[in-house]
Amino acid sequence: MRDLILLVGVIAAFAVSGSGQDRADAGRAAIRKVIEDQQTAWNRQDLEGFMAGYWNSPELTFFSGARESKGWQAALDRYKRNYQGAGHEMGKLEFANLRIEMLGPEAAFVRGEFHLTMSDGKTPHGLFTLVFRKFPEGWKIVHDHSAGE
Repeated sequence: MRDLILLVGVIAAFAVSGSGQDRADAGRAAIRKVIEDQQTAWNRQDLEGFMAGYWNSPELTFFSGARESKGWQAALDRYKRNYQGAGHEMGKLEFANLRIEMLGPEAAFVRGEFHLTMSDGKTPHGLFTLVFRKFPEGWKIVHDHSAGE
């Protein structure tokens, strides 16, 4: 009898562990889709579509270089100024080496690289770290720290 109880306990532990892993895998897949959708939007010159991956809140934070900006609108305005303003272009964006670490069922930490290819042959690139949170409408970036050359 004692062996049966132990066996049932072990099976239950594996079942709980497996369902947690399934949720983590689903979270990683959903986050990867957000990032892929951002890349697609960028490459069709759609900054608003790109920004759909960010939390539309004044509490969104974005660190770039030695500057911090706060808020979804400020981030959009910065992208427009730097990539759609006079004398600027968006180029072709590629994300690489994504590493998605689940911090729980509703939070994740993402690291990766970005690569831009411009029409003049220049290739700005850099690293980023993102913090994602799960909202009722899906996974959104709540913090972005990007550094590039």
